Amino acid sequence: MLEPSSSDDTGVESDPEVAREPTGTADGSSAVKNRAGGSRRRRHTPPHNHRQPAAAAGAEAGASSFATGVSPAAAEQSAHRGGSTGDDEAEHKVKLQIYVFVLRCIAYPFNAKQPTDMARRQQKVNKQQLQAVKERFAAFLNGETQIVADEAFCNAARSYYEGFLKSERVCRMVQSGGCSAGDFREVFKKNIERRVRSLPEMDGLSKETVLSSWMAKYDAIYRGDEDLRRQPQRPHLAAVSELILSKEQLYDMFRRILGVRKFEHQLLYNACQLDNTDEQAAQIRRELDGRLKLVERIVTERRCPKMASADMDALYAEELRSSINLLMVNLESLPVSKGGGDFKQKLKRSSLNNSFLDLGDQADVLSKSDVSLSFALEVLIMEVQGLKSVAPNRIVYCTMEVEGGEKLQTDQAEASRPQWATQGDFCTTHPLPSVKVKLFMENTGVLALEDKELGRVVLNPTINGPKQADFHRMLVPKNSQDAELKIKLAVRMDKPPNVKHSGYLHALGQRVWKRWKRRYFVLVQVSQYTFAMCSYREKKAEPQELMQLEGYTVDYCHPQPGLQGGRVFFNAVREGDLVVFACEDEQDRALWVQAVYRATGQSYKPAPPPYGNDGKNCGPPGNKPTSPISLDPSERRGVEELVSSAPSRFDHARLFALLQRQTLRHRMNDSFSCLGWFSPGQVFVLDEYCARYGVRGCHRHLSYLNDLMDLSEDNTLVDPTLLHYSYAFCASHVHGNRPDGMGTVTLEEQERFRAVRSRLMLLLRAVRSRLMLLLENQITHFRYCFPFGRPDGALKATLSLQERVLMKDVSTPVSCEEMKKVLQACLEKAAAINYSQLIEYADVKAEPEPDAEKRLRDAVRLAELVIEVLQQNDEHHAEAFSLWPELMRRHAESFLSLYRADMDSSLRVQPVDSWSSFPLFQLLNGFLSADPQLCNGPFHKHLQDLFVPLVVRYIDLMESSIAQSIHRGFEQETWQPVKRGSATSEDLFWKLNALQAFVSDLRWPEDEFAAHLDQRLKLMASDMMEACVKRSDQMRFEGKMQKVSRSTDLRVPLCVCTMLNIVVDAKRHCPKLCALDTGQETDTQWQHYHSKIDVLIDATFQDMICALVSKLCAVLDAVLSKLSRYDEGTLLSSILSLTVKAATKYVEVPKSGSDVADAYVGFVRQNQEILRQRLHDDVCMDKIFDQWYSASMKAASVWLADRLDLQLNPYQLKTLIKMVKKSYRDFRRQGVADGTLNGKSYDAVYNRLTLEEATLAVKAGGGLDGVSMQDSDRDDQ
Repeated sequence: MLEPSSSDDTGVESDPEVAREPTGTADGSSAVKNRAGGSRRRRHTPPHNHRQPAAAAGAEAGASSFATGVSPAAAEQSAHRGGSTGDDEAEHKVKLQIYVFVLRCIAYPFNAKQPTDMARRQQKVNKQQLQAVKERFAAFLNGETQIVADEAFCNAARSYYEGFLKSERVCRMVQSGGCSAGDFREVFKKNIERRVRSLPEMDGLSKETVLSSWMAKYDAIYRGDEDLRRQPQRPHLAAVSELILSKEQLYDMFRRILGVRKFEHQLLYNACQLDNTDEQAAQIRRELDGRLKLVERIVTERRCPKMASADMDALYAEELRSSINLLMVNLESLPVSKGGGDFKQKLKRSSLNNSFLDLGDQADVLSKSDVSLSFALEVLIMEVQGLKSVAPNRIVYCTMEVEGGEKLQTDQAEASRPQWATQGDFCTTHPLPSVKVKLFMENTGVLALEDKELGRVVLNPTINGPKQADFHRMLVPKNSQDAELKIKLAVRMDKPPNVKHSGYLHALGQRVWKRWKRRYFVLVQVSQYTFAMCSYREKKAEPQELMQLEGYTVDYCHPQPGLQGGRVFFNAVREGDLVVFACEDEQDRALWVQAVYRATGQSYKPAPPPYGNDGKNCGPPGNKPTSPISLDPSERRGVEELVSSAPSRFDHARLFALLQRQTLRHRMNDSFSCLGWFSPGQVFVLDEYCARYGVRGCHRHLSYLNDLMDLSEDNTLVDPTLLHYSYAFCASHVHGNRPDGMGTVTLEEQERFRAVRSRLMLLLRAVRSRLMLLLENQITHFRYCFPFGRPDGALKATLSLQERVLMKDVSTPVSCEEMKKVLQACLEKAAAINYSQLIEYADVKAEPEPDAEKRLRDAVRLAELVIEVLQQNDEHHAEAFSLWPELMRRHAESFLSLYRADMDSSLRVQPVDSWSSFPLFQLLNGFLSADPQLCNGPFHKHLQDLFVPLVVRYIDLMESSIAQSIHRGFEQETWQPVKRGSATSEDLFWKLNALQAFVSDLRWPEDEFAAHLDQRLKLMASDMMEACVKRSDQMRFEGKMQKVSRSTDLRVPLCVCTMLNIVVDAKRHCPKLCALDTGQETDTQWQHYHSKIDVLIDATFQDMICALVSKLCAVLDAVLSKLSRYDEGTLLSSILSLTVKAATKYVEVPKSGSDVADAYVGFVRQNQEILRQRLHDDVCMDKIFDQWYSASMKAASVWLADRLDLQLNPYQLKTLIKMVKKSYRDFRRQGVADGTLNGKSYDAVYNRLTLEEATLAVKAGGGLDGVSMQDSDRDDQ
């Protein structure tokens, strides 16, 4: 049941006898109206000025009318004016009377139970805790913690820190007292759930595991270095108010709620006999009998309250009788042995403190063995006087002992001078020990068994006794001559730390010390929180009786009649016990009272009477607050008046209104984020009060509704569910639906409900307020009233209450169109309010001379904030408006339309050819395209229309710029290699890639224009690439090749490699830059155009390879031409052979054929290395090497075929063998395939050279100087 009470209402209308009195009724009703009027006239504070409602320090008097004639309205007005002392006393007396009724409800409940199904409220987050959490997250993001996290979690934590923790709305929510640690955690969880869902799937790691891991890291960051084990062992009552409380805890809670002092509670507890179940049951029977008589008198005298309908009088009396009969049945159903439901505290283990399991049980009762004392005694013997019966030369000495301890002896001394100054140290557990000192004379006789005792003295020291040495008369044996024997000694007894005070007192109590007599008392501290008042006898270690001081209140009092002994008095009182003490002087009493005051820990400080025992008051008026009752047992008139007053004489409706208001204010100020919900213990007491004293349910909810609205007007966060339920209950009751079984409706209830309804409607129209108002105002300010969707479900409950208030009656629902119209108006205002708050937060100000760059930065900043607001609305508030999704879409469009004006004005001041505004388009378009509700909406279409000319203009200018850069670049090209091409080609391809990436990143939402942009960029890339390839075509390439030599000194120029790289790079970029996406529709003309580019690049590439290979093969042709001079049968061949033979006689001539072959092999190897280093495409290199090798072998084969009829000269043979074999090996190393290496040309050359080698070996017999087709494989490389 969604109400502050989880128990059924069994109450009836309060007694009308007092309600009809002119003073009480008129003033009371006027006070209610004045309070409502004051609420309407109150000026609401803006949302950033949240404040907690003040605690009920001076409670509102006037909620009840006493038979003594105190007007509640007058008391309330005097309280508002500041009041006099008499008014304060009257106000406090009202609360004391309420407290008496509350005590009886707690002591003997027979109608209600403490609910166990209420939602547990969580601890509030205050400003200091919020700041600490901010610092912990900042430390984590700065890497100052030991928490290990990946980048994704760090991004989520940074978003949470920037967007939530640093939000001003969170600060306001914390100030309003409606924010808990659970709210912080839920917001983070909701944020990361969206992020985790967007992560890709990972094998072996589920997203639930990631989510739980992130939440564990969040908890570690939130807690910081806090040690959960460092919790107080006895937390404050507010910390356990969410639990099921014991009677003692309920007493203490409502004592604080009503401002009752501890000693007043103790006196009232004893006077009401709350620990006597028989007395409580008898009190209930007397109350019910008095209420039955009152009902009969109402019927006889026709004194029913004014009803909404004249025929309800008889029904009203019948309802009163039925409710009383129900109470009698409930009382009768209780077992006689247990009456009153004497419940004990039974709690589960609390998360607040694991060791705190049983708050309601009484503290452990001390036993006598728990009190342990230890005293240190010093006995100092100085001298003896009056010793006459002993010869001067005899030896005397003294002994000393403590009862139950060891015996010590002094040194020996002559009888003429018996002085020692000897000290003995003892330890005892007796507060009243017995110290014995004896004087002996040494007996020198041979048969003497022991020395002779001359005298003794027995002392009973105390810790308050004298410390200096003094003479004490000794007891001497009979017939002794030393009648005046005296001993000077000192006995010092130290005070142990756990003894706070001690001395002799007269005492009389109800549980201990039941006989008035003088006893020795010691105030002992057993532990830090436990003290005991103990009485001792002589030579006893354990106390005779003891009283544990927990819960007692000590104060001065007047002499008690009939008690003889003692001059000044004080007492200690608690529930069920009163102990009176007396001592002999004022100073001793003051010391005792102060010691006991410190031990009890009471808040009330005792003050001595200003006039001694003759004073009339127990404390000075200036130091002690006035009270209608006195702690002095001799003054009981105030207590008896409160306890003996008949409940039927009071207007319990007014009393309960005050009790509920004070309870709510106390609840709102405790450490829990309650949002107006009572704790289980408070619900139990309020339920029992209503049932026992006949408070009608409608009156209860009307009062509760007024109190909640007061808190809302004070900018305190209240759960709308409570408002909704209380309003629905009252509406149902007024319209006769009997939600609590009551069919009668009083005129006052009807008028108050109409006033509440009018007040609600007034608050609905008060949209000027910025925060925490009700219904329409809360819907209008939903981002600030319910920041980040907190409290959970509050906005949805507010919408439900809005719909309920718009209903004409209980049975007729409001039409959808009417509700939609109201919400639409609220959301339109909300858009304006949210945007104005956004402008204020962003600190955007209009300037007379606008700076284009600053205006654009402001527009981008505003766009980011606008997107953040809309995302938060969708994430945290859209669910509440799920029945009206179109309204939220209109709200978003209205919000964006307000930004549209600022965006347009910022873009108008930008330069014509400025492209800095494109990031703004990308930001907005990316968000709008992803939102199905806003995609291609009014704002989105306006954004597209605004940027279409800008995009077209940008592409036009980029096309012109790229074309000019190609022309200028190749005109001034040095053909130095840059990355994969030249400087011009690299710049071209980078610009084309960047332009296409830019247009792609725009993600243009309109498909037709996006396809047009893409096709145009592809065409432009094709044109630019064609121009680049043509600048590196065959003519320019061959021109570079013509400038190199045809000898073995030829090295491939750098510019040739650069040109090849440009064409290869163009071929590599062509599919990406010039081809349309697979999914796009293409026409025949475009396909033909794209194929033309590919053909052009391939043809140019092939021509350039052929030209390079032709130039390289020309070197081989030159070498073969040189070898042709050695052909057989020519004159030149004979001359050259003779020249070589003659030269060998005089100088060392290189081996025949090695010079030409080595030069060619060096040429091949160096050019292969150049190509390998400077060309960036392996395919290109493979093609060059394949064609070069094939052409070389073909040229050698043709040259040998031309000399098929001739025998090769040995020089020719050696040179060819070396060139062929090493070329074969070198090209194989460069990766030429075996099929190409062992082609037909190579086979022909290999066979011919092998044949020529064999022929030469047969004819000449000497061979080729080690050069052979067989052993050339083993030559040096």
